[in-house]
Amino acid sequence: MSSKEKEVTETSEAEIAVHWGEEQLIHPSTQFIAQANVTDPAVYERFSLDNFPNCFKEYADLLSWYEYWHTTLDTSDAPCWKWFVGGKINASYNCIDRHLAKNKNKTAIHFVPEPENEKVEHITFQELYVRVNEFAAILRDFCGLKAGDRVTLHLPMVAELPISMLACARLGIIHSQVFGGFSGKACADRIVDSGSSVLITMDSYYRSGQLLDHKEKADTAVADAAKEDQKVDKVLIWQRYPGKYSAQTPLVAGRDFVINDLLKKHYGARVDPVKMPAEAPLFLMYTSGTTGKPKGCQHSTGGYLAYVTGTSKYVQDIHPEDVYWCMADIGWITGHSYIVYGPLALGASTVVYEGVPNYPDPGRPWRIAQDLGVNIFHTAPTAIRALRKTGPDEPQKYNYHFKHMTTVGEPIEPEVWKWYYHSVGKGEAAIVDTWWQTENGGFLCSTVPAIKPMKPGSAGPGMPGIHPIVFDEEGNVVPPGTGKAGNICIQNPWPGSFQTIWRDRERYVREYYEHYCKDPKSKRWQDWPYKAGDAAVVAADGYVRILGRIDDVINVSGHRLGTKEIESAALTVPEVAEAAVVPVKHELKGKEPDLYIALKPGLTGSDDLAKRIQDAVVKEIGSIARPRKVWIVSDMPKTRSGKIMRRVLSAISNNTAVGDVMTLANPDIVTEITKMVQGK
Repeated sequence: MSSKEKEVTETSEAEIAVHWGEEQLIHPSTQFIAQANVTDPAVYERFSLDNFPNCFKEYADLLSWYEYWHTTLDTSDAPCWKWFVGGKINASYNCIDRHLAKNKNKTAIHFVPEPENEKVEHITFQELYVRVNEFAAILRDFCGLKAGDRVTLHLPMVAELPISMLACARLGIIHSQVFGGFSGKACADRIVDSGSSVLITMDSYYRSGQLLDHKEKADTAVADAAKEDQKVDKVLIWQRYPGKYSAQTPLVAGRDFVINDLLKKHYGARVDPVKMPAEAPLFLMYTSGTTGKPKGCQHSTGGYLAYVTGTSKYVQDIHPEDVYWCMADIGWITGHSYIVYGPLALGASTVVYEGVPNYPDPGRPWRIAQDLGVNIFHTAPTAIRALRKTGPDEPQKYNYHFKHMTTVGEPIEPEVWKWYYHSVGKGEAAIVDTWWQTENGGFLCSTVPAIKPMKPGSAGPGMPGIHPIVFDEEGNVVPPGTGKAGNICIQNPWPGSFQTIWRDRERYVREYYEHYCKDPKSKRWQDWPYKAGDAAVVAADGYVRILGRIDDVINVSGHRLGTKEIESAALTVPEVAEAAVVPVKHELKGKEPDLYIALKPGLTGSDDLAKRIQDAVVKEIGSIARPRKVWIVSDMPKTRSGKIMRRVLSAISNNTAVGDVMTLANPDIVTEITKMVQGK
């Protein structure tokens, strides 16, 4: 065996040869640093492992507590960590009531309807207080709900969604919001798992200019839940236009109740916030699992709220006077943490936008930003790539000024990052590229913007108090600066982390802690590193680059290539707007990459362009990463939230069943691509 072959065979399963070069550091402006919440580099020392876990008192002290805790971190049921034990707190009080004395007339929520002819609704903290109290009275007095009960929410991006969440939190009811774009069947699965007897929904909402009947999904959800022996007693329905029922689907007598009618009977109601134990669950957030069964990530009240408040202040640099827009969906963890709980706990004004970013045209986000005076902007690479593709020159047309921009949800390619910085941020805004997951509650890796410089395509170092480590498959540490990647883990617990998988502790331990646990009987946190399931490489300077999920890796002739770096290489070709890599079975190599490409508007594909894209991949990474084929398609198959469905593309390339695609935003594209690739 040659030494080269030996090196390949002895490379551990979690290691990947990383071929990206490191990007140059970019420093924030002096104007940004001058106004920043945190400018002291000693924050990293304050949050060092030597000061763990008491360092997180700094975050908890941003909140108002009824009773202080006696134990910062309880590890007695490791790895189900309990934070701030003995403390009593209420999330609704912290997001609303405590701001009233000085800021009751300040806008809490700017609700922007999708139709541009409808007025923006500016909800003050006082109005939010009134609306949350009155709805909490309905939940308590009409529905008979109490602390610890679960309620499923299936709401679109409307102001009534945070109102419903905060009303639940006021009573200690555990809310489970299902992404509005999900089907009635997906909603039913979550109703059954959570054991909800009440469903809160809406009659209709706007998406891409269409007023959609949302109520019909509730009927499906209730019927499907009943088949699994979970009875929904009441369906509470908000009206998109108060006083008018806008759905085609009729109400079911005795089960369906219009909230706008019920509110008349609860006018002026005030509900005292329930003093909840810090470790009491605040909400469930379901995420996809490798088995296909959704996992109910159970998040705590005190630890979670402290962590999202602290990270909103430190990383997103949110001040009470800021107008902050996270262009995500509250149906995902990003929206829970960084549209609702974090910004409102800090007393900021948060934007809730109903529709799609490019309706009626790609200039829409920048008009909203200009009209509302948004100065902090937060979105996902998916949205950034889409706006770069459809309206690359739109940001220059509008007079807005961001001091700060966040990217979240997936790795961002350096070329896309640079467009975001120069075109959207106009070279003025500090960017934080954050890495975390549904399970984590808040940011794990990010630059603290006034202290650490930006590096395109890199998430940055671990957050203050978060101590990442990269292991190979056997548990050996992969040192920074070696160019090798592995499984990124977090050495220590943190307050924002989920407590368990709802009703499935065994799965929680197995999926996140078992692999690298040093002693299954241990009560010491040091023996339970958290395994994120993502591949990462750490540069010599400690900056972390996420390469995607461990299973988003293509093993070509013993070389494990991150799909993200192949996609990033393709995006260096100016004509390319979006790239998606999928593995294709190969008799000799094991797998080889297929590369799907969508071009910028007005451009057409050619053999020459496909060759240039292929050459770019070889140039950036090496011939080992050369795609089997470059498919230039008119569009990618996408979910309604804009995520490219690589699973569908993989099925097409491998000539296997694509499964149900009718929930996609553009199911017809699947037929078009299948015909192109398979000739049928």
